[in-house]
Amino acid sequence: MSGTGRNDDGHGRLGTVLSGLAVAVGCVLFLGGFVWGALVYQPYTVPTDSMSPTVQVGERVLAERIDGAEVRRGDIVVFRDKQWGDMPMVKRVVGVGGDTVACCGDDGRLTVNGKEIDEPYLHDSGPAAQKFNADVPEGQLFMLGDERRGSIDSREHLQDPGQGSVPRSAVDARLDAVAWPLNRGMLDRPEGFAVLEGGISQPGPVKLMVGAVVTGAVLIVGGAAYGPLAGRFGGRRREKALAGVG
Repeated sequence: MSGTGRNDDGHGRLGTVLSGLAVAVGCVLFLGGFVWGALVYQPYTVPTDSMSPTVQVGERVLAERIDGAEVRRGDIVVFRDKQWGDMPMVKRVVGVGGDTVACCGDDGRLTVNGKEIDEPYLHDSGPAAQKFNADVPEGQLFMLGDERRGSIDSREHLQDPGQGSVPRSAVDARLDAVAWPLNRGMLDRPEGFAVLEGGISQPGPVKLMVGAVVTGAVLIVGGAAYGPLAGRFGGRRREKALAGVG
């Protein structure tokens, strides 16, 4: 009998094989996506509103585990530094080693190496509540919160060694997306820093990870549903055929 014939349940053998394959591939994608995510990302709950409105206090974010050497201007990072209380903190990197970061330019905007930076993610018209000027040592990062009027950041540590900057080695991860609430999604890389040497970083693989999980779920559900649906429709066809013979 042909390999595409029908089995005792009334649905095609080829269809049964394909549905089983779909379930198997779906399981690999579904579980693989979660394992991939667990290896690459760490979930983190934002502790304060210093990064508002970009990320709000209490939101659950996905932070990609990276080496501090990979950090670029504009990145939102999770870091820990003794001068800042030795606890995990979330801030935006606005300056790297060799930069001069200052406020404010002619338009009231942050300047890096004399270039005004467009920061559309800020609440306020001005990027900082007070004027400052800092030279960032090599191997260090200058951090600011997006809620410039309430954030305790590098501006509060200007008298510390390094003028408020922290070592690249203090960085644990870089924020890629807000996992909860679900409607917040990916965090965009700020194009305002792209004009500076070194440019901006690229997003991590979170979209591919989510795509693998969703595709896997669809394949599992579709493959598992094939047998019962094919059996039901096959049974109806047999009933009609028998009624026609009678």
